[in-house]
Amino acid sequence: MSLPQTPSGGTPRLRRGAVAACAVVLSTAALTACGAGNNAESLGIKPDNPSVTVDTISVQNANVITQPESGKAGPAAVSATIFNKGNEDQTVDSIALQGGGSAKLSPAQGAGPVVVPAQGKIVIGGQGNPSAVIEDGLALTKNIGGVQNVVFGLSKTGAVKLDAFVVPSASYYKDFGPSAAPSPAAAPASPANPADESGQPATGASAPASPAAGAPAGEEAVPPAGEEQGEPTG
Repeated sequence: MSLPQTPSGGTPRLRRGAVAACAVVLSTAALTACGAGNNAESLGIKPDNPSVTVDTISVQNANVITQPESGKAGPAAVSATIFNKGNEDQTVDSIALQGGGSAKLSPAQGAGPVVVPAQGKIVIGGQGNPSAVIEDGLALTKNIGGVQNVVFGLSKTGAVKLDAFVVPSASYYKDFGPSAAPSPAAAPASPANPADESGQPATGASAPASPAAGAPAGEEAVPPAGEEQGEPTG
């Protein structure tokens, strides 16, 4: 059996295939080492959604949803998911916008506060969920594609602030957004013979015929005795 040739330096030559295999093994080991442990970079990846945690309250997926087009008048809405990791219920007492303005909060059914149950969550916005409506959202339509600072006021945790995305009520956000702007009411039709403020018929309205002279109101005039209508007396 022939032995591998030894170069003049005294070091045996390795085949190219063996070198490549060693490189693959070393690369795999290095990547495995980088991904191991509590400080792995993969654990530091954050979702591309606005979220914040204060004490036992976490607010995620917060958005300010406007009318579909910039410059269109109508209400806006705030949507978010609120988690309560504490052992006590909390209520959402307010949702305020930086620069002024606030949302009107309503529970999913009936009246009362919006409650985040202990060890539970709620979704604000969408059918069958609590709502947070901003009555005048015209100015917010000019910020579509930007962010809006929103402050959630919780009963025990207090203020929870974050920057929410400002998005139009279209596509995925349509079911979570505000209702469309109401159409202007039609003017009532005028009556055929309108009356003035005093209750009298307007000028030009025909007046009822008056009874014959000398006859009591409501009674028909009767000709004198001996006379028949259409015949002269004689």
